[in-house]
Order: sequence, then structure tokens, then C-alpha cells
Amino acid sequence: MYKTRQNKSNYYFHNNTTTPYWTLILVTFFIIGFSIIEVVSGYTAHSLTLLGEASHTIFDAVSLGITILASWINLRPPSPRHSYGFGRLEVIAAWISSLLMFIISLIIIVQAIKRFHYHSLSSVQGFPVMVISTVSILLNLLIFQILLSSNIKSLNIRATLLHVISDLSGAVITFISGITIFFTHWTPIDPLLSICVSTLIMISSIRLLQKSMTILMESVPCHLSVYKVSQTISRFKGVSSVHDIHIWTLSSVTTALSAHINIKNLTAWDDLLIGLKAILQKKYRINHITLQPEIDTEDCNSCYKL
Repeated sequence: MYKTRQNKSNYYFHNNTTTPYWTLILVTFFIIGFSIIEVVSGYTAHSLTLLGEASHTIFDAVSLGITILASWINLRPPSPRHSYGFGRLEVIAAWISSLLMFIISLIIIVQAIKRFHYHSLSSVQGFPVMVISTVSILLNLLIFQILLSSNIKSLNIRATLLHVISDLSGAVITFISGITIFFTHWTPIDPLLSICVSTLIMISSIRLLQKSMTILMESVPCHLSVYKVSQTISRFKGVSSVHDIHIWTLSSVTTALSAHINIKNLTAWDDLLIGLKAILQKKYRINHITLQPEIDTEDCNSCYKL
């Protein structure tokens, strides 16, 4: 059984994710290299906005790294000990990275407030901030073009595009800070905009934390309703009712369902199973389905019923 799953996993990767996989690696190296430059420049220019943008860039690099790791982990087949595979590692890594970026953003906001409190604003240099943010804008536009020229149908590429758009907005904010300081010497704009950039990162971090916790707690995915799925199953020809239904997310790309199905004729189960799986996969994109047939006379007092 595990050997068969391994062959399917390798087939899927080599036929559907190879191009996005190497594209993501290339983009990640670009982002990591530039984020180092941003950190050094931010400290040199004493710019919290640039440091905030650097943390935003690092967050993108970590997110892309998680995507690459998930693509690589998907090559590994389920084992007798890890029967569901290793998809949850992606979720755990996303939760940890989101928490770290939330903490870093909070530290930057605290430092910005301290600058206002202690009036230590005169040391911010506008020219380096303006130059680095300009390069950041050009680099993000280049990365955006690279992603557009790859397999746009890939979910990984679409997620990465959203990260690049978010990073581009942060670079524009940083550029506004740099050009304002360079021409007007109004340095308070640096901590003000650093708070804006850090707030954007915190919002993204909170959303990813919530999404990760939803998966780790095996909650029903937000886009699905147990009641609607139950109604779809109950209305299927040959099905009397459904109970003990559970829907949860195994990984960011795998949704699972298990349920007990009451039927009148057990001999028709094979055809019913094929039909139910087809409609659940097509209508709700549930791709890991376990259904248990039961005759109408059976009772399940301990089951969760709708």
C-alpha cells in the first residue's frame, strides 16, 4: 500500500510541481540575499522602516522556504508509523515562523515608540533608505515577472505572488520614508512608517497563526460546512442518513472526511461509495475520504449526530 502511494506522490511532483519548485528556490535565494543587505543597511542608516521592511522580506523568505520544504516532504510516502505522511510539518513550521515574525514586528514597534519618547530621530539617513527601497521595488517587480512566466496554475506560485505583492507594498512605504527624509529632513516619518510596516506584518502573522491553529486543532476548514456536506450525502440516491461525520485538514493541500452512512441495501454499497467520493471531491474538493456503511436498523447512540 505504501509503495503504491509513493509512486503516486513522485508522479504528481515530477509532473505538476517541478517547475514551480525550482522557481521557488531561485526566488527564495534572491529574497534571502537582499534581506541581508536590507538588515545591514537598516542598522547603518538607523532606519526602523528599513529594518521593518527587512523583517517583512525575511518573513517572505521563511514562507517560501516552508513551501519548498512542503514540496520536498510531499515526496516522502506515508509509513507504518506516519500513516498520514508528513504534511503537518509544513503547518507546524508556518506556526513557528508566524509567531517569530509577530514578536519581531512587536519589537520594532516598541523601538519606534522609544525613539519618539527619547527624541532620538536625527540620526536617520534618508539616502541609503531611498536607494535600498528602490532596489527592493525593482527586485520585487523582477521576481513578480519570474513567477508570472512560470506555471501560474500552481497553488505554490499563486501564494508566492501574494507574498511578493505584499513585500512590494512595504518597499513602497519604505521608499516614501527615505525620499521624505532625504529632501525634507523630517525624520519622524521613519518610526511612523516602521509602525505601519510592522503592523502589516503582524496582521499577516496573526492570520497565518489562526490558519495554522485551525489545522492543528483539526477544526472544520473555514470554507466548508458540516451541515451542507451532510445534506449532500443524505440526498444522494440510496442513502438514508449520515452521522458521526468529521471534516478536518491534514495539510494545507489535503482535506479529509470520515462518516457513517446509513443505507437500505448493503449490496449497492460499492456503487454508492464511488458516487459519493466523486461528488465530495468535485463539489467540496475533499480528497481523503473514509465512509463506513451501516444498515438502517443499526443505532449509534455515542456518535455525533446532525
